[in-house]
Amino acid sequence: MSVNVNRSVSDQFYRYKMPRLIAKVEGKGNGIKTVIVNMVDVAKALNRPPTYPTKFFGCELGAQTQFDTKNDRYIVNGSHEANKLQDMLDGFIRKFVLCPECDNPETDLHVNPKKQTIGNSCKACGYRGMLDTRHKLCTFILKNPPGEIFRRAEIKVQLPLDIKGTRADFTFFNYYSSPITESTDSGSASVKKEKEKKNRKKDKENGSGSGEAGNQDNFDAPQAVVNDDDEDWAEETTEEAQRRRMEEISDHAKNLTLSEDLEKPLEERVNLFYNFVKHKKESGTIDGADKEILAEAERLDVKAMGPLILSELLFNENIRDQIKKYKRHFLRFCHNNKKAQKYLLGGFECVVKLHQVQLLSRVPIILKDLYDADLLEEDVIFAWAEKVSKKYVSKELAKEIHAKAAPFVKWLKEAEEESEGSEEEEEEEDENVEVVYSSSARELKMETVKPDTPEKEEDDIDIDAI
Repeated sequence: MSVNVNRSVSDQFYRYKMPRLIAKVEGKGNGIKTVIVNMVDVAKALNRPPTYPTKFFGCELGAQTQFDTKNDRYIVNGSHEANKLQDMLDGFIRKFVLCPECDNPETDLHVNPKKQTIGNSCKACGYRGMLDTRHKLCTFILKNPPGEIFRRAEIKVQLPLDIKGTRADFTFFNYYSSPITESTDSGSASVKKEKEKKNRKKDKENGSGSGEAGNQDNFDAPQAVVNDDDEDWAEETTEEAQRRRMEEISDHAKNLTLSEDLEKPLEERVNLFYNFVKHKKESGTIDGADKEILAEAERLDVKAMGPLILSELLFNENIRDQIKKYKRHFLRFCHNNKKAQKYLLGGFECVVKLHQVQLLSRVPIILKDLYDADLLEEDVIFAWAEKVSKKYVSKELAKEIHAKAAPFVKWLKEAEEESEGSEEEEEEEDENVEVVYSSSARELKMETVKPDTPEKEEDDIDIDAI
């Protein structure tokens, strides 16, 4: 059964149709998953890759997704009803398919990975604009543009001659970023050379006919016959060609790894980020690697959890000095990011647990250092102080940490109330100040004006009482 692509249109003769989603629940317990049987047909009707709506479901449901392009299986972890997914698909269509001007689905996406932008163009009305890239799916689209067709292909790289005069071939597997045709580079080269030979024969025939009747000075110089093998060997033996080939191989491997890492479960991505930061620390390059660490966290989509991992690796009993040293690293994660600040407080609790003897009594001082370094906002601290959580440490230790932090939280609330009170007093004083302008005066003078108090009205005189 087919439905309208834009389901807000109730016209039964609406030209843009798509099949209704068919969902099949498989497995039991923790391994339960929902297979979208006809995702390929639905995506074809929307002119989008089937991975996009599947990934959209995962982002909206907070579930992991799996793609098996060979068998056309698109899976969302968990048990989900087809009607629920169909309603969710309407949200995908509104954001990533329909034209904002004419509401027609005849649109194409244009991805610019360098500028991190996604453009949208409509074939129906000619609209061109940019999509809002704040949705999580946009990160996936930027790394997997719609023009890409991932197929496994062999890249054979010819290495230079060895001592024995034989050539070794190095085979590398990669997923091409463009559709693979049946003709290879060598095939296209041979076709070009055959055309060149035919053109040479035609030129010779034309040249011989004109040469008999005309002047011999008009003859073209004879063209050297190019040997295919010699030409190929000459290009591949230079050191620069070797270096360029190896760089291309490493780039292909790097791109393949990037796309695979993002599809891994959250726990594996966190472990990858942990090992990355640990390697930077052990190699002694972590002091100036704040930008690289942030980029790696964003690549693995674990930016919010970054402060938790950094706390574990960078903080110990000398946490006060380390806050100053690595302030820039934490600011890149915690600035205007309350979720990351909550993870920082969780990491702080873990550090106190590891060095309980040295740090438990210094909890309020450490919290003030974090607050002064702009790593924690007042709202986040107040929310943390209201509820004792056993997510990172035991409930008993969490209560002790909150009890030690109580004086700092109290001081922070009083300071906030005092600042609000002083602001109100300043506003009242400003209302009672009047600026007096005089043409003869050289400077502006301000005079404090006392508020007028209403005079008491005289009592009415009762004539009868006289």
